[in-house]
Amino acid sequence: MKHGEQRAPVKAASRTVGTDRTDAPIDRAVLDRVVTELSDPEGGALSKASSEGLPDRKEVAEWVERCRRLVIMEHERSALRSELPYLAARLLDQLQGVNLPDGVVAAQVVEGFLERLPEIRSKLSEDVTAAYEGDPAARSFAEIVVSYPSVRAISIYRIAHELHALRVPILPRMMAEHAHGHTGIDIHPGARIGRRFFIDHGTGVVVGETTIIGDDVRLYQGVTLGARSPRHGESLRGVKRHPTIEDDVTIYAGVTILGGDTVIGRGSVIGGNVWLTESVPPHSKVIAEPPQQLVEQRSRLEAAHPLPLHWDI
Repeated sequence: MKHGEQRAPVKAASRTVGTDRTDAPIDRAVLDRVVTELSDPEGGALSKASSEGLPDRKEVAEWVERCRRLVIMEHERSALRSELPYLAARLLDQLQGVNLPDGVVAAQVVEGFLERLPEIRSKLSEDVTAAYEGDPAARSFAEIVVSYPSVRAISIYRIAHELHALRVPILPRMMAEHAHGHTGIDIHPGARIGRRFFIDHGTGVVVGETTIIGDDVRLYQGVTLGARSPRHGESLRGVKRHPTIEDDVTIYAGVTILGGDTVIGRGSVIGGNVWLTESVPPHSKVIAEPPQQLVEQRSRLEAAHPLPLHWDI
């Protein structure tokens, strides 16, 4: 800048009164063009999603966590009389934000869901008992309820599943993904899971939409109950694609079981890292062949002066 020149004033960004938002200066023509293009519905997937309703993720998560706390912990009659109408009103608000299928009435969904809460509590109580009886590391029922990620995931699943059964769209899946994000356990709300269900550890467990699980089933971390992935998956929407696990089955860590026709017979044990796409008869034991290990004894000289390792892979 030459001597005597004055610096050009910098245009201050405008601040909207009553907010913390600061607007940067934008060329009016650019702004008008972008607004026009973004406001023009192009008829694609995002426009369709918007027309179907986009519930607030935080509100859905808060509702399901509050409902979960009530089912698990609340026994005082006065508190229940206060909390149940609140949960009902909040659920009704969320139902009014999505496109319900023909014949599904929001008020009837709310009433039907409330009537299912005692059964949800009964099943969750049995799930916690299964965890206590099946995990020698458990020291108390309270420890299981407040600290086990599997109990959080299963309790949210049982709530979301009842809404799914009442033909509520979007919301049950959002609840399941909320649980997935916090626990690493992915249970689709459409899956049918029996009583006394226990997931030990749990990280990486996936239970697909059309999975059927019987009573007294135990899963360990990394288990996938999934579907084969055809190139055109849309043609299989509504078709059973995931396995059936009968009563009293234990599935150890890292197991993958795929296919809607795959049935694991009652009383079976599936060992770690097994890959199954075929049915297993009742009372079977399935194990993967252990990998061949090569163990060589080092000489005293090598032990005293270790050499760099060279891997031939």
